[in-house]
Amino acid sequence: MTILGNKAYALYVGRDKRTFCAHLELTKIAKTADSAIRGFCALIEALPKAERDLWNGAKVRDFNVGVQAAAQPHCCEFAVAAETVRSVSKLGARIVFTVYAPDEPRKQATSTPH
Repeated sequence: MTILGNKAYALYVGRDKRTFCAHLELTKIAKTADSAIRGFCALIEALPKAERDLWNGAKVRDFNVGVQAAAQPHCCEFAVAAETVRSVSKLGARIVFTVYAPDEPRKQATSTPH
């Protein structure tokens, strides 16, 4: 169990070059990017002082939303409410969207007659 209890789990904790980093994900699947960010804000705001000092001392504090691109639908919107943006700002953090390229269709092996 981590300081965030059973509400988040670590995807990765360790070094990225010379910087220590932690990549976390909520255990409860959020329906929107906005609700996921608000969930993390609430967890960080509730941290005990020592752990909150670690957050405040971090060089980079990102709420990263991963988006897997696809051919369909043609477009999709991910709205973040003004109040959520204010909460992120109060935490000294950024909202980052990472868009992953669509998966390449796998080519099926063709058999050649002998």
